Amino acid sequence: MKFTMVEFCREARLDQQTLEIWIEEEWIIPQSATDPRFSDVDLARAQLIRELMGDLGVNAEGVGIVLRLVDQVHSLRSVLAETIAALRAR
Repeated sequence: MKFTMVEFCREARLDQQTLEIWIEEEWIIPQSATDPRFSDVDLARAQLIRELMGDLGVNAEGVGIVLRLVDQVHSLRSVLAETIAALRAR
């Protein structure tokens, strides 16, 4: 599902100013800068950020590190799946 900024803020329980900061930090990256749209993955990421900052007390620098590590894990999983598929195709 694609969310407008207003819909995304409502679903993620964020105010627009907070979302704009997160976009500036590149924690959330809308699909277009002119007409920002957000996905379900972005929504899950926003919920993770809220949990990190709120429930776990992680500071902004720590959130950035955690998000980069999560992104690396997802990238590695994708590469691993492609490698396994290529090996099976042989």
